[in-house]
Amino acid sequence: MTTLSCNKCPTDELPRLPIVFRPLFKDYLWGGQKLRTELAKPTGNGIWAESWEIVDWQQDQSIVAAGPLNGLSLHQLLEKFGSQLVGTEIWDQISSERVPPPLRGRFPLLVKFLDAKQQLSVQVHPNDEQASQNSPPDLGKTEAWYVIDAEPQATIYAGLKSEITRESFRAAIAAGNAESCLHALTPNRGDCLLIRAGTQHALGAGLLILEVQQASNTTYRVYDWNRHDAQGNLRPLHIEQALAVTDFSRGPVNPLTAIPDRDGSLLRVSCEKFAMREWRGPIENRYGLADRFEILVVLAGKLRLDGLILSRGQSTLLPPSPNGYAATLSEDSLLLEIWIPPTANHSSPKS
Repeated sequence: MTTLSCNKCPTDELPRLPIVFRPLFKDYLWGGQKLRTELAKPTGNGIWAESWEIVDWQQDQSIVAAGPLNGLSLHQLLEKFGSQLVGTEIWDQISSERVPPPLRGRFPLLVKFLDAKQQLSVQVHPNDEQASQNSPPDLGKTEAWYVIDAEPQATIYAGLKSEITRESFRAAIAAGNAESCLHALTPNRGDCLLIRAGTQHALGAGLLILEVQQASNTTYRVYDWNRHDAQGNLRPLHIEQALAVTDFSRGPVNPLTAIPDRDGSLLRVSCEKFAMREWRGPIENRYGLADRFEILVVLAGKLRLDGLILSRGQSTLLPPSPNGYAATLSEDSLLLEIWIPPTANHSSPKS
């Protein structure tokens, strides 16, 4: 990765440069080694489940990797630069007095890679209103999965079958058979699913995923395949909390249909919490022109961006810039562009 250099910036003005962060690794029991072998993450030979690329959640902080902001956390950047980092509308919403103090001024999205060597627990996340009642309060968690790679027998569980009720689901959980209530599908590379808050879900074994989500980590497990942790204990379940936040009217969730745009890109996700667009090279483009931040994630090939070179598995945060950022995607490259749509209400109780 090329390191950008410039003179030390004034404390009151954000340099209009792509920001690259150090990844933050998580070693949950279901992880493997694909973060290293497939995405070139510096994890060593250990077992790692997730690489948090961009995060501002409690003590979990992205740290700037190079340049004039080197060593600052994402939250420190927000405290120092506010709307210069995220855009006027988004800053006004996340810093509003209507937002609970522990959530105020926090970066609204979390972007991560997941290596599911084993299947994840069956789980559900609350919406904003429900999570705001927690102590401490949290955001809800609507998330989207982009399937980078899927082994032949990999399965995704997304939503409940249409006929499942609260009572039948509770009975299946008690019988240790929650899996029978879930809608299961065999994913293909490049599939994209939107998992709204209140949706029961689980990733099966053999999946490499990019996840975009609200900046929340509130998870209620209903079933964990009777697995034990490193100390030999069953992982805790949260059945009553999960039943209370599950939307039993939602039904099965299937991959989204990609929507072509005239500029050659594909719109992969669009909801009130975030949007995601897919670009394939070779192309030349400009990003970061709107009054909002953008996140770029390279999944194949190379991205040249104002002197910065990013390869597979690398990402960057673009502050809004009047002139944008000149970008060149190499042949056979794949880039995901992530942003928050205008007029999104990030402190709304609706999810």
